[in-house]
Amino acid sequence: MIEVLGLHVTFGHGAKANHVVRGVDMTVAEGECFGLVGESGCGKSTVLGAIAGRVKHWQGSISAAGQPLRPERRSLSQLRLQQMVFQDPFGSLHPRHTIGRALSEPLDIHGIGDTEARIEKALDQVGLPRRFRFRYPHQLSGGQRQRVAIARALILEPKVLLLDEPTSALDVSIQAEILNLLKDLREKSGLTYVLVSHDMAVVTHLSDRIAVMQTGKFVEIASRQAMIHDDLRHPYTKMLRDGSLGYRATLGLQKEAG
Repeated sequence: MIEVLGLHVTFGHGAKANHVVRGVDMTVAEGECFGLVGESGCGKSTVLGAIAGRVKHWQGSISAAGQPLRPERRSLSQLRLQQMVFQDPFGSLHPRHTIGRALSEPLDIHGIGDTEARIEKALDQVGLPRRFRFRYPHQLSGGQRQRVAIARALILEPKVLLLDEPTSALDVSIQAEILNLLKDLREKSGLTYVLVSHDMAVVTHLSDRIAVMQTGKFVEIASRQAMIHDDLRHPYTKMLRDGSLGYRATLGLQKEAG
């Protein structure tokens, strides 16, 4: 579903140039959740931004569903193919727009009709009452706002969701709810995920494979099982795994869920 080859991203010029992403290669199969984990500033969100089209200047090649993606311009069909869920649900929703208006905006942009039915379906998918369409973001909890953000991404029926720290702004108890929602949505709809997080526990809970990033490069790509059983090669990966305080709790959730 997604193929990235030789991705380089540099911000600035000359002596002030910052080479943020250094030759990243990755492939994500249809229906897979591919995780990117690493410390702040390692380049993981920049990789996601290049795939999404938010980062406009990059070198290499990126394709989605077999379609080559250009750095600076994409068609509406390419934009519809993949949608993004951001870190801060309050910041990503317009404070003076109702939830219904926030959900209808992508439909208007892409010229898609049947607005009322699609809004109701999107709210149903994320477990929110249909009456919430008349509320404003400040009238919702953080977890409810993130559900709205996910509904807004789903309303165009994309094949890929790009998840940029989707739970880091939420309380720990709400994080588990959102992660389980994302897991259920992927299983029901056959969605493909690329998940960025600094939290190894979050990535391991949701991802099939995990790329560990350091100073702009992938140092290791490990399976979920390898991460759980500490079957890892790179010392930096081992350090992140051992240092993730929430890891054991997440592992417990996995066992309880079967």
